[in-house]
Amino acid sequence: MRCSNATRRRSCSVKMAATLATCTKGAQRSVIRFLSSEAVKPIEIHRRMKVQYSDACLSLQQVYQWTGKSMNGISSATDCPRPSQTHRVVTPEGSAAVEAIVKENGRVTANEMAARLDMSHGSAQHVVRDKK
Repeated sequence: MRCSNATRRRSCSVKMAATLATCTKGAQRSVIRFLSSEAVKPIEIHRRMKVQYSDACLSLQQVYQWTGKSMNGISSATDCPRPSQTHRVVTPEGSAAVEAIVKENGRVTANEMAARLDMSHGSAQHVVRDKK
């Protein structure tokens, strides 16, 4: 920014906006997508985001990854579910069957319930511990 002589006497500094205390990864990814569409380099995007988001800022590696994704046409700013993430499905019938087994034998293990009901150990455990 160029300052005139009159402005130099006062102050030639540009005030930055306050840092963003609360932010989401999705919001930061949207910023990355926007700036990369304007051909801003990932290192510059990260530098600018670090000023705004401070400790909550995505890492430089993540900025590079999301810049690449946006340049390859991925328009979503959210993570897609990964194949390795398990999805727990507990039906009312499964819950009732687990409760019946527990009433029948209070000392039954989650592995035994899972084997008898053909469900995962985690699902059987979820019904016993988390369902009320």
